Amino acid sequence: MISIWFFIGISLAVNGALILAAGIYQLVNPPANPGIVLYELHANVWWGAVLLVYGLVYCFKFSPKRQH
Repeated sequence: MISIWFFIGISLAVNGALILAAGIYQLVNPPANPGIVLYELHANVWWGAVLLVYGLVYCFKFSPKRQH
């Protein structure tokens, strides 16, 4: 059986990659008037990276090949 945590890891990794990509795009092409409080902290870059790392850790830890 494949653990549900493996699929949760895939979901976290995919969502993290999308959020990180959007954040990097905003770093390269900043909006004229972001209208977001504390925009300069770039939370989408940080949270995207965190989700991506956690997702990859879950995918590795609960990989079907590692299950015995």
